[in-house]
This record gives sequence, structure tokens and C-alpha cells, in this order.
Amino acid sequence: MIGWMGKFRALFLLSLVALVLSGCGKENLTALVPKGYGAESSMDLIILTTVVMLFVFLIVMLVYVIVLVRFRKKKGQEDFIPKQVEGNKTLETIWTIIPILLLLVIAVPTVAATFDLADQNGSSEGINIQVTGNQYWWHFNYMGEEIQTSQDLYIPEGERVYLNMLSSDVIHSFWVPSISGKMDVNPENENRMYIEAYEEGVYWGKCAELCGPSHSLMDFKVVVVSPEEYDQWIEDMQNVDPEEEPLDAVAQEGKALFEENSCMGCHAIGSSPAQVGPNLTNFGDRSTVAGILEPTKDNLTTWIMDPESIKPGNKMTGNYPDLTEEEADKIAEYLMQLQPSEVTPDSAGN
Repeated sequence: MIGWMGKFRALFLLSLVALVLSGCGKENLTALVPKGYGAESSMDLIILTTVVMLFVFLIVMLVYVIVLVRFRKKKGQEDFIPKQVEGNKTLETIWTIIPILLLLVIAVPTVAATFDLADQNGSSEGINIQVTGNQYWWHFNYMGEEIQTSQDLYIPEGERVYLNMLSSDVIHSFWVPSISGKMDVNPENENRMYIEAYEEGVYWGKCAELCGPSHSLMDFKVVVVSPEEYDQWIEDMQNVDPEEEPLDAVAQEGKALFEENSCMGCHAIGSSPAQVGPNLTNFGDRSTVAGILEPTKDNLTTWIMDPESIKPGNKMTGNYPDLTEEEADKIAEYLMQLQPSEVTPDSAGN
């Protein structure tokens, strides 16, 4: 059996590893560095519950130590039976009331924050976006703007953006840790929340509800830009011409292959509401390919050739003719040139 020293060493090593790993991760993918109203509210609740639980822990440990010292078995008292105290109404009242009070201290601010983040009173004058969760990507429809995008959600800094969320298949969960809390995205009932970012930049979002084999790969980005840049981005996206021919000859061949191989049956360019597959209007400006890969032509070519190897269970696999590597490369060249605006993730915060 492992002695107490062995157990202590194991506990020490486990604590050390946990401490080291707590420093890993990305600043734009953590709830502990809030950059938005919802994340700040969540952080306040985290601090509150931590303080309450720490208080409970210290009180329990204090009582434990007092009992351990005061009532320990003493030499010569091996057969001593202490006085049995049962049914002390005062003690039972105290340890019933105190937990209730502590729960109220946590519950009241939590419920208040929940209702606050679901408040839709300003939605009629604000920015409204229809969010649709799909296996394994996200679609964004800017209500009243005739703009459709996927994977990258553009919002202005310092303004409330109201999200109306539905799923096209299974239950998902919309979560941008640095900006907001989580909200389930259901197939039937529409859930609503708003997000408000304090600083420009690119913030990572996650699906926080197990939704299939590629659940962990269902990433998206929230691109926060200044209000002026946001207005410019809206104007640029509204002026996109889906029929415009690329200037580059290779990209022109890629566009022809894109149309010939039925890609347009699932993917839209422009304001078309088609949502079988992600909208590609500003694909060349995206911060990632397939939500998880670096935005390079090689990665895009790999994705086109074999999406199943990157995101198992995705709905794109097997739904278009087989392509040669040369054909996939030409389509990738065309898609990488879909850059309708100078407002991009690279320019956010710069």
C-alpha cells in the first residue's frame, strides 16, 4: 500500500500540474479575462460563489480541527464514552438557516444576471442577428441588412447585439467565453440573448453542448471592430456581386469548377438565405478554414479533397463529385480571393 508520504507526493504533483496547466490557453478563449458585459457578469458570479464556498470550507475545517483536538481519544480513556447529545434544536436551526442564506446569496444575483442577459427591450433599435447552429458550423443572418455570413460573426465594439438562436438539427450551445455566457440553441424553440464587447479583437467561440463526433471542432469567431469599421463592413457586404468574375485566371477556372461541381447547391455567395452549407461571401477574409485550420490555400485544398479526415461526420463529405488535387487547388484559389471588405479579422483592434 502507498504510505502517507506517497499520497502526499502524488497530491503535490497533481496540484503542481493543475497549477501549470491553469496558465495554458488563449486570452481570447477564457471566461477569466472578461472582455464583454456578459463575461463580466459571469466573472462577478464566479468570484461571489468562490468567496462563499471558501467561507464554508474554512468554517467546516475550523470545526473539524476543534473537534479533532478537543474530543480526541486520550490515554487512559480507551473505554470512555462521551455524553451523547441528540436533537439540539438550536444547532439544527443554525445549520439549516445558514445554508439557506448562503444559497440565497448566490441564487439571487445569478437569477438577476440571467434575466438581465436575456433582456430584449432594446432589440427593436439595436442590431439583430439570427444565429443558426448546424453540425458543425454556425450561420449568421443580419436581420434587415440582407447579409448572410458563416463562422465569423462581425459586431461593433461597445454596442449591444441581439441574438435570436435556433438549431437546424440537434441541440448546440453558443458560447464566447471572453464576451458572454452560454445559451442553448434548440431545434424548435428560439432562445434569445445579447452580447456586448468592450474591446476590438477576435474572440473564439465554442459549441458547449455535445452534438456529434466533431463537437469539439465546432468553433467560430466573433470579430469585434469599431462602429465606423462595422458600418463600412456592412456596406461592403451589401455591395457584393455574386456573379463578379475574379481577375486571376486560375481563380476564374476555380469559379467555373465551383459551379460545375454543384457547390452552389449547398453554398451561397451574397445574401441568399440558402443554409445547407456555410455562406462563402467573405470566405477569403475568414480567420480560419473549417473553423479550426489556419486560413491557407493548402489547408483549404486538403479540406476540399477530404473533409471527413478533418471533421468526422460533417454533411459535406460525399455530397459532391470527386476532385483531382489540381481542381481542388483552383477552387481554393477562387475561394481565397473572396475578400469583399478591408475590414477583416486581421484589422480588428489594429
